[in-house]
Amino acid sequence: METLRPVRRTLLRDTAYEAIRDAIVRGDIPPGAPVRDADLAERLGLSRAPVRDALSRLSGEGLVESKPQSYTRVTRLVPRDVRDAAAVVQAMQELAARTAVPLLTDPDITAMREANDRFRDATLRGDVADALRADDRLHGVLVTACGNRAVAATVERYTPLIRRLEWRRFNTASAAHGSAELHDRLIEACAGRDADAAARVTADIWRALEELADEPSAEPSDERGAGQAAEPL
Repeated sequence: METLRPVRRTLLRDTAYEAIRDAIVRGDIPPGAPVRDADLAERLGLSRAPVRDALSRLSGEGLVESKPQSYTRVTRLVPRDVRDAAAVVQAMQELAARTAVPLLTDPDITAMREANDRFRDATLRGDVADALRADDRLHGVLVTACGNRAVAATVERYTPLIRRLEWRRFNTASAAHGSAELHDRLIEACAGRDADAAARVTADIWRALEELADEPSAEPSDERGAGQAAEPL
């Protein structure tokens, strides 16, 4: 019995949250589209309670908006909101880099290199989902190593809001290549235990996302978006 360990339990509300969040980030549920807890619960094979909890959390994160007795829908991509979120994440990632670099181990550096290799491969294959997972893994090394729970919570809170733009960005080969090159610079700074350089490169990475928010949007108008139904999850 001594060898038994607790099994990680995944709460249904977390399962619902991750599925709906990812569908919004991918654009499967487009900006302006209505979301109904009954429809989502049926698609996910869950009861309505965890879906309602998930929608409430997504509302707090700025991915969903609601008007009582009227509608619940996916928010539109508002450039100012994305810039604000990117600025917050940038600050947290810079802090993570400065704090983590002196604490990094050789396996940490290896994990970052492997994540960037996977990122490059995924972008070449056009697999945006895998590219973003690899991107999360790379930056996650620093967030974890810094040991600051407030940093980790803030990054988790605001990153989904800008992932919708990243999804579009990593669909272009040139942008993806540029990101991989910045990752290389970040990894070399970390390998050299140069915290200041790592923080500067981190700022460059996230500043590019702020600039992306200023590009013209190809989204549909509010009237069209509000009438669209959610795509299958």
